Amino acid sequence: MTTPISGEGGVDAYAKLAELGLTLPKVVPPLASYLPAVQSGNYVYVSGQLPLVEGKLPHVGKVGAEVTAEQGAELARRCALNALAAVEALVGLGRVVKVVKVTGFVASAPGFTGQPAVINGASNLFGDVFGEQGRHARSAVGVAELPLGAPVEVEIIVEVA
Repeated sequence: MTTPISGEGGVDAYAKLAELGLTLPKVVPPLASYLPAVQSGNYVYVSGQLPLVEGKLPHVGKVGAEVTAEQGAELARRCALNALAAVEALVGLGRVVKVVKVTGFVASAPGFTGQPAVINGASNLFGDVFGEQGRHARSAVGVAELPLGAPVEVEIIVEVA
């Protein structure tokens, strides 16, 4: 088993968040019949997180139309922060060993093909917070619609000790 990344010799996720000027938000309540995160063995599976800020979407619409790719990347970063809040609430960030997988969904205007750059907003946050252990496998998928008209949604899988 790998050592948790916050603690002796590893990255302190809480300190990195503070260094980045970020605080974990409250866990976003589920919009339907599911849990924000569940643990199975040494893995935590986080449900798709929207870029909600205090219960509201800062932008709605399609990336490549009403929302720029740059705005989409910032929204993906917010999704990632919300995902970390779900991990914190379930097991604590101090138990995270590795960010294993990130799946990002981008509500895309016709012809928009920049989904990977948008989801980099989430991927970069995990790298900023966890260093090498924040590097992960990933999918960036363009979709027609997301809940509440959100431009981006991100789900993650993390390994915990």
